[in-house]
Amino acid sequence: MDKENLTVFNEFILMGITNHPELQAPFFGLFLIIYMVSLLGNLGIIILTEVDSRLQTPMYFFLKHLAFIDLGNSTAVGPKMLVNFVAIQNIIPYNWCATQLAFIIFFVLNELYILAAMAYDHYVAICNPLLYTVIMSKRVCWVLVVIPSLYTVSLSLVTTIKIFISSFCGNNVISHFYCDSLPLLTLICSSTREIELIILIFSAFTFVSSLLIILVSYILILLAILRMNSAEGRSKAFSTCGSHLTVVVVLYGTLFFMYGQPKSSHSFDTDKMTSLFSTLVIPMLNPIIYSLRNTEVKVAMWRIWENLCKRLISSPI
Repeated sequence: MDKENLTVFNEFILMGITNHPELQAPFFGLFLIIYMVSLLGNLGIIILTEVDSRLQTPMYFFLKHLAFIDLGNSTAVGPKMLVNFVAIQNIIPYNWCATQLAFIIFFVLNELYILAAMAYDHYVAICNPLLYTVIMSKRVCWVLVVIPSLYTVSLSLVTTIKIFISSFCGNNVISHFYCDSLPLLTLICSSTREIELIILIFSAFTFVSSLLIILVSYILILLAILRMNSAEGRSKAFSTCGSHLTVVVVLYGTLFFMYGQPKSSHSFDTDKMTSLFSTLVIPMLNPIIYSLRNTEVKVAMWRIWENLCKRLISSPI
C-alpha cells in the first residue's frame, strides 16, 4: 500500500459481510431476526431482574449488567449493519466510526470482567454460604462492576484516540462490517507499533486476568462440590453454575479462536465470522441460555405472565 498520500477523511466505506448482491436480502432477514431476539431477550432479563423482588440478589445483579452489556454490544453493531444491507453504499461517518469502535471495545472487554465477577459470586455462594450476604454486599457488587468499567472505558478511549489521531492514507475502505481496530490499523500511514503494543498488552491482560479469576473460582467450587456428602447438594451446585459455564465456554472459545490463530493463517474473512458471533450471536444466546437453564428466571417469567393475564381478564372491557 502506498503510504505517502495523506488524506483527511470525513467518512469510511465498510466492505460488509459479503460482496454477493443476491445474499444481501437473506442476510438482512437473518440478522434482523438475530438482533430482535437479542434486543427482546436482554431487555426482558433487565426488566425481569428489576421488577421481580425474588431476583434482587447479587447473582441477578450481575446477570442484569451482563444483559445490559450484551444489549449495548449488539446495538453498537446491529442497526448499522442492517442499514448497510439495503444501502447503495456502506458509508459510516468518521466520528461515528470512532464512536462505534470505542463502544465495541468497552462492551467486549467489560463482558469478560462481568463473567469473572459472576464466577466469584458462585464461588462465595457455594464455598461460603453462611457468609454470602456479608461478603457479597451491595457495595461489593457495585465495586466489582464499577472498577472494571472504569478500566475498560479508559482502555477503550486510549485505543480509539490513538487510532483516530493517526494519519490515514488515501484508501478509506475498511475490510469489515463495522469499525474494528485491526482493519483500521491497515489504513494508517504512520507506524502502528505503539498502538499494536497497547492493544496486545491490555487485551492479553484483560483476557488472562478475567480467565484466571474464573478458573480459580471454579477449581475451588469443584473441590467444594467433591467434599459434599449430599447428592442433592452437588446437583444444586452444578445447576447453579451450568448457565454461567455455558456462556463462559462460548465467549472465551470464540475469542480464543479469533485472536489465538497464527498470524500466517489470519484473514479478515475469518475475523468477520468470529466478530459476527461475538457481537450478535452471543448476545442473542446469553438470555436464551439463562432463561432455559435457570429455574428461577423461568418461574419469574411465568409469574409475570400469570399476573398480566389476570389483569387483562379482570379489567373491564
